[in-house]
Amino acid sequence: MSEYDAIVLGAGGAGLFCAGVAGQLGKRVLVIDHAAEPGRKILISGGGRCNFTNMGAVPERYISANPHFAKSALGRYSPADFIALVDKHGIAWHEKTLGQLFCDGSARAIVEMLLYEARVGGVEVALGAEIGEIGHADGHFRVAFGTRTASAPALVIATGGPAIPKLGATDFAYRLARQFGLSVVEPRPALVPLTLAGDQLLFRELAGVAAEVVARCGKAAFREAALFTHRGLSGPAILQVSSYWRHGEAIGIDFCPDAPRGWLTAAKRQRPRAALKSLLAATLPERLAETLALRLGDLRELHAMTDRALAEIEARLADWQFRPNGSEGFAKAEVTVGGIATAGLSSQTMAARKVPGLYAIGEAVDVTGWLGGYNFQWAWASGWAAAQAIAGR
Repeated sequence: MSEYDAIVLGAGGAGLFCAGVAGQLGKRVLVIDHAAEPGRKILISGGGRCNFTNMGAVPERYISANPHFAKSALGRYSPADFIALVDKHGIAWHEKTLGQLFCDGSARAIVEMLLYEARVGGVEVALGAEIGEIGHADGHFRVAFGTRTASAPALVIATGGPAIPKLGATDFAYRLARQFGLSVVEPRPALVPLTLAGDQLLFRELAGVAAEVVARCGKAAFREAALFTHRGLSGPAILQVSSYWRHGEAIGIDFCPDAPRGWLTAAKRQRPRAALKSLLAATLPERLAETLALRLGDLRELHAMTDRALAEIEARLADWQFRPNGSEGFAKAEVTVGGIATAGLSSQTMAARKVPGLYAIGEAVDVTGWLGGYNFQWAWASGWAAAQAIAGR
């Protein structure tokens, strides 16, 4: 049996980063993953360029049963800290909209950086190794993997959630957490396209049409692009609200976010012979403008409509209600909402309160960020916090 100071389960962003930091703090660390290559989610993220963090990664932009849980880790390891590491490795990057940072080149540079940092820390990485029985006795965790067994006083769960199963994602983290008495907040797909049915099927005929809108679900609102698909709704605005959406709820879309109050009655005075479709087509794709006008059921010129009718149309366009019948599930979800309950973890160290030496980090935990690099920043911050604790810092 091989002895280590810490065993990290999962060679994704959180696991590799945590292992590298702990290794460089003097700990002997083993990383185990059933996948044949590390960092598979990193490689496909950001269209292959890895949206590795977000300058606006504040706790308020994360979803959790405990909205305060992420504050400590995010406050102790910031986007600037990770940027400094990226810069140290000479990886060129650029900022897109809304504080999103991407590699200029391939996402593989981030994976290679994490592997290099792990090598500097003397970390051993075992890939393509199926994890077998995991036990805990006498202050040590014993992990069977492949044909080997390893033991360590610290065990880190960094295997993520079930989103994107084609990359090998499973609910392993939740099963292991329950084995050690930790509770799990019901996981559901997040940052995922939503599907439409019934009388809203008409909008699926707009597949490929996109527009900048404000999408709302409850108190959450996001101004970004919405995309109509052959199954329903997608695009950044929809992916964002999907994390807040629950089955049976409606989402509201403002198709005219820049229009001032009373804009239709004002247009009636200025262009009485204009049709609603032509007004909408001035700011929206023509096919979408036509569909909205048809659904509103009024193709008359503006002068033929009362001010009250125009006010009602304006209100409908500002809060068009869609009631999705579901989502495209974990297969198309970028991340998972829910996971290992934070009530059983320390927000400072990510350690299980009732199982000394057990840690949970990254997507495995019930902390989910917005679209745009937030979840990677949580991976780095939670991994860093656990590594400090393992090293006794």
